[in-house]
Amino acid sequence: MSTHYSYHSLLDFGTSLFEAAGLAHQRAATMASVFLEADLLGFTTHGMNRIPHNLAWLESGSSRIDGEPEVLAETSNLFNWDANFLPGPWVVTQAIEQCIEKVKTAGIVSATIRRSQHIACLGAYCPQIAEAGYVALITCSTPNEHTVCAHGGLEPVFSANPLAFVAPAPDYPVLFDVSMCITAGGYVTRANRAGEKLPGKYLKDRDGNATDDPSVFFADPPGSIMPIGGESHGYKGYALTMMTEILSMGLGGYGRANESSANDGEANSVFIQMINPAAFGDLQDFMQQVQAIKTMCENSNHKAGDEAVRVPGQRAWQRRQHQIENGVELFPTIMQDLKPWAEKLNVDLPVGA
Repeated sequence: MSTHYSYHSLLDFGTSLFEAAGLAHQRAATMASVFLEADLLGFTTHGMNRIPHNLAWLESGSSRIDGEPEVLAETSNLFNWDANFLPGPWVVTQAIEQCIEKVKTAGIVSATIRRSQHIACLGAYCPQIAEAGYVALITCSTPNEHTVCAHGGLEPVFSANPLAFVAPAPDYPVLFDVSMCITAGGYVTRANRAGEKLPGKYLKDRDGNATDDPSVFFADPPGSIMPIGGESHGYKGYALTMMTEILSMGLGGYGRANESSANDGEANSVFIQMINPAAFGDLQDFMQQVQAIKTMCENSNHKAGDEAVRVPGQRAWQRRQHQIENGVELFPTIMQDLKPWAEKLNVDLPVGA
């Protein structure tokens, strides 16, 4: 059974955990905020669920506790950083803030980051961008990860790469964060842990058979997640996956071609592009066009008995506002996994709302 917690109690709890692990207060608060934002929006496999991983990386030295990213290239409208294993949510938040500052005058800003420790939920960075009035596209890849097959292939080749998009609009932003494979690795892990089947045949075993059995993913040799489109139309997800790896690793100049990346664990290569709509013309014209597209979808006829058509981001934004005001619902296993760390670091568990 899920338990509800107040927003501020979870934020304070996450901050205290990261401070106890050695991070300075502001970095700890940034980390906690990003993970909590993911749960607010409903991305529960990449929210506070990821805090134990990050605490373990800080404890082992796999994540750096302090320092700044190295600037490899920078102009008025782009930059490339080497994070050298700084905590991902903190690094990406710094990059987002840098993009926001540059895009005010540059109009369009692009950024890449290499060797950032796992950056968690891309959607969690989107509210800040939407509230600043900008459009953004974010993607990342994991040079050391091989979990997704190429369309028609048997062995896992790519990482399970997400793509997030956000655009400001009246009432609520257009916002999505989707994996370029048919399901995210976090859901496969969760189903395997619970001893449940996946909702569909999203995986492929090493003989090429499609299956809904998550244990195939953890076999020896391992199976793979299929790209978006599955067996019949997976060439679409395959192409999109390749795009995300070229944008993040290719433009960043570091990835699968580097032998050292085999030792990078879950560290990510990141691509961010931010756009200032006002640089193209009147901001109200942009807002009117986005709203017209939203309204067209919201007013679409739908089959009797089915839910009304939703705009990407509509439910997530409503959930976010509701949970901030009424308490955050955490997936049951999240606090179970955080409790041992709280005891180890002498941090009090939050009390359910």
